[in-house]
Amino acid sequence: MAKLILKPGREKSLMRRHPWVFSGAVKQVNGNPGSGDTLEVLSAKGERLGWAAFSPQSSIRARMWAFGEEELGDMTFFLSNKMRIAIISKEKDLLNNQSLNNSMRLIHAESDGLPGLIVDRYDQWLVAQFLTAGAEKWKHEITQALAEITGLTNIYERSDADVRELEGLSPTTGVLMGAQPPETVEISENGLRFLVDIQKGHKTGFYLDQRDNRLAVQAYAKDRRVLNCFSYTGGFAVYCLAGGAAQVVSIDSSADALEMGKRNLELNHLPAEKAEWMCADVFQELRTMRDRRERFDLIVLDPPKFAPTVGQVQAAARGYKDINLLAFKLLNPGGILATFSCSGGVERALFQKIVADAALDAGVDAQIIQHLSQAPDHPIALNFPEGEYLKGLICRIS
Repeated sequence: MAKLILKPGREKSLMRRHPWVFSGAVKQVNGNPGSGDTLEVLSAKGERLGWAAFSPQSSIRARMWAFGEEELGDMTFFLSNKMRIAIISKEKDLLNNQSLNNSMRLIHAESDGLPGLIVDRYDQWLVAQFLTAGAEKWKHEITQALAEITGLTNIYERSDADVRELEGLSPTTGVLMGAQPPETVEISENGLRFLVDIQKGHKTGFYLDQRDNRLAVQAYAKDRRVLNCFSYTGGFAVYCLAGGAAQVVSIDSSADALEMGKRNLELNHLPAEKAEWMCADVFQELRTMRDRRERFDLIVLDPPKFAPTVGQVQAAARGYKDINLLAFKLLNPGGILATFSCSGGVERALFQKIVADAALDAGVDAQIIQHLSQAPDHPIALNFPEGEYLKGLICRIS
C-alpha cells in the first residue's frame, strides 16, 4: 500500500484527530496512488498516524478515514460500519414520529468520520453527494451499503457542488439505484408539509439544516408583518404563517422557487392572501423598501453562501453587513431580526461582529436573544470545528 509521509512536526493536527492533511505538510508519497486510493499516513519518524484517501489535485492532499496504529482492514466493511453508526443515531432521534419528521441528514461528511460523503433522506428517497476523491472511489460500495442499512432502494446522486472541481472531479447527477425521482417528493417537517425537488433543487433539494431554526423563528411570528429574504421555496414563510403571522412578504431571485413556495402554502392549507411573493434581487429590493419607508416586525435573512473559503471572507463580510444594515433600518421598534450565515469561512464571532457593526451604523440598539446553529443531524465534530458552517442570531431592537 502507498504511504504518505509528513514533514517533521506536521503530525500535531492528526494527533488531535483533525481529518485533513494539507499539501504543505507532505514530505513525500511513496508508491503510485491514484485519485481516491487509500494510503497509510506516517509521521516523519515513521509512526503510523492512520489511513487516508489520497487527492492529488486538491490542496487538501489527504482526508483521514481512520486514526491510530491499528490496521484498517477491509475497506467495504469499514465504510459500512461507520455509515451504520451515523445513520442509526440520526434515525433514532428523528424517526420516532414520522408524521412530524420523515426527512433528515443521515451522513454529514467529516463530522461523521466519512469525508466528502453527504446523504440526505427525503421520506422514501435517499440523495447522496460524493464530494471528494475518496468518496467517489467507493461510490458503488457506499450505495450498496446505504440500501442495506436503510432498507431504501431509491438512491439519487447530486454530486454537482462546486467543491468537486477542487478534487479534479466533474459534476455528476443521476439515479444510483432504483427509480427516477418524481418531479417533487413530499416530506413532513415538524408536522408541516413541503414539496422537494431532489433533482434540481438547492443542495440536495431542501435546507434540512434550518429545521430547528424555522421552528425557533415561528415562535416570534404571531400577529407580525414578516419579511422573508432569500426565501427559496418558502420554508420560513410556511412556518411563520402557521405561527399566526399577519403577513409574510417573501423575496427570492428564482421564480421557480417562489412558485414552489406557493404550492407549499397550499399544501399546508395556509391563507394565500396573507402571503406576497416577489421575484427580485434582495439587495436592491431592501434598498427600495428603505427608500419607501416600509416597516416590518420580523425580518428573516437566510442568504446563500457568500464565502465558501477563507479567502473570500472580506468580500462576504461586506455583503453580510449590507443586508443586515438595511434590515435593521426596516424594523419597527421592538422588531425581531433572524439573521444567518452558512459561509464556512465566516466564523461565529466574526458574524456577530458584522451584525453588531450593522446595528451601530443603522443607529439602533439591538440585543441578541437567541443563538442558532445547524440542526443536530448536521453534527459538529469536536475534532473538526470547520463543520460548524451555519450560524444564526435572533436579535431584538428597542
